Amino acid sequence: MSFKKIITTVTVLLVLSQVKAQEKVIEKTPITIGESVTLHSEILDENRTLNIYLPQEYTADSTKTYPVIYLLDGSMDEDFIHISGLVQFGSFSWINMIPETIVVGISNIDRKRDFTFPTTIKKHKTEFPTTGGSEKFIKFIETELQSFINSNYNVNDTKTIIGQSLGGLLATEILYKKPELFNNYIIISPSLWWDNQSLLKLKPKAYTTEKKIYIAVGKEGKVMEKDAENLYKTLDTDKKENTTIHFSFFKELDHGDTLHLAVYTAFEALFRSKKN
Repeated sequence: MSFKKIITTVTVLLVLSQVKAQEKVIEKTPITIGESVTLHSEILDENRTLNIYLPQEYTADSTKTYPVIYLLDGSMDEDFIHISGLVQFGSFSWINMIPETIVVGISNIDRKRDFTFPTTIKKHKTEFPTTGGSEKFIKFIETELQSFINSNYNVNDTKTIIGQSLGGLLATEILYKKPELFNNYIIISPSLWWDNQSLLKLKPKAYTTEKKIYIAVGKEGKVMEKDAENLYKTLDTDKKENTTIHFSFFKELDHGDTLHLAVYTAFEALFRSKKN
């Protein structure tokens, strides 16, 4: 048999096998874990996309309400899918680590702008030319985003924020300046080096509501590791009776892979209920 005939025969067999495989498919349907919503922000003067994970039993006409996790870096190609997966797993009745929870993933447009406050460091201004928009972004979260979620979903008063890297910097800034925006703060590998650690030099604003705070860092260099530890020590030294603070150092992980295990550990530390 010639080489040409062999190729033709193989091609025909492949096509036939694909056809047979397709004949076995009964139905194809999309996998849905929630919904994507775009809203216009007057404060930011732009449209923002939210990816929203809804618990399996969630229905709009139910009287049951749910806590909310606000996830920075919440784009579909960032942290939304795997954090929502952790929430789903942790809320299974046989795991009982976290209550059924809505996840609001905030998709990014310019995280270097939104997650940083103005800096005096020339190098930072060069590397982050759009820097300095965190005040506006925090106002967007406070007055537009939370209001939208409260009005359109069955939520209760328990709110958690998760931020990693520059997102961890923003979560820390909110904790320091507007602590009442969230009940729980999960701060992973925060970029507290920003503006020569100027945020750490501030005195955190007082608050009255209960707070649960989790801080973690991996093997990410002396500066990142020391800054995260200093943040923990500062908050732990002046903590109130209604505050719990946890710190984890993941020496086997780095800046790229600390988030997933850290969030799982945070869920256990902050939300774990007693098993039956």
